[in-house]
Amino acid sequence: MSGTGERIRLSRLFNGAENAVVVAVDHGLYFGPIDGLIDLPTAIKKLQQADGVLLSAGMAAHCADFFAHRGAPAMILRLNWATNYVAPWQYEHSHSVNLLNVSEAVRLGADVVLGSVTLKTPDQAEDAQNVELFARYAQQKTQTGVPLICEVYPIGGDHAKPEDLQEQVAIGCRMVAELGADMIKTFYTGHGFAKIAAATPIPILALGALKKPTEKDALIAAAEAIEHGARGVVFGRNVVQASNPERLLEALKEVVKAGMAPDVTAKKFNLD
Repeated sequence: MSGTGERIRLSRLFNGAENAVVVAVDHGLYFGPIDGLIDLPTAIKKLQQADGVLLSAGMAAHCADFFAHRGAPAMILRLNWATNYVAPWQYEHSHSVNLLNVSEAVRLGADVVLGSVTLKTPDQAEDAQNVELFARYAQQKTQTGVPLICEVYPIGGDHAKPEDLQEQVAIGCRMVAELGADMIKTFYTGHGFAKIAAATPIPILALGALKKPTEKDALIAAAEAIEHGARGVVFGRNVVQASNPERLLEALKEVVKAGMAPDVTAKKFNLD
């Protein structure tokens, strides 16, 4: 981390706790409208308990009221778009393009920014271009004092077995830390994740990926990630598509931030 601004803003995100709970609502950027996020300005009102909310730049204006008060979740804006995220079209490459620079994100109200990196694509030049783009964000964030999250996202990650992602996630996390990221969002890879966390000098948040079969399963997944070194979670569909997003988010915070057992928490909040 390069400066005071990053430290202050990251401290606000974690809000005095060891771990953070972030909710992603940027799915429309890749999937179009999905259940739970058809009307984003209305859906986001259920997420006041989150430490941060990840969304796309174009939706910042539509959701501005949600962030416009003291104590609101941190606004996290995505900086780039990549083909491998468009799961419905099953792209095999990760051609990444810039959406906005860090200064533009700050003008939109961002407290934190996020750029993605996908490596080991079918084309070495493609990897190099993805790294070049993220390195540009790392340079920009030092000029603005805004923390930069890197999303390390292997192609096909949503549908891969966690342990099959171990090598790519391990190498990717260390690489982006060396490139200047302040934090990482990536897949939990099972028990081997502890080795990744130990070799990565910045906090790693475990992403939720596909919606879990039950809401209790979402709590279990979060607890396992924390147990093996994650410093929090970034859950999207597992929260916004829950039967009661506010209740699931409250339960998730007890597991992630207070260290409560997922089975005890599920019973407390009447989650199946």
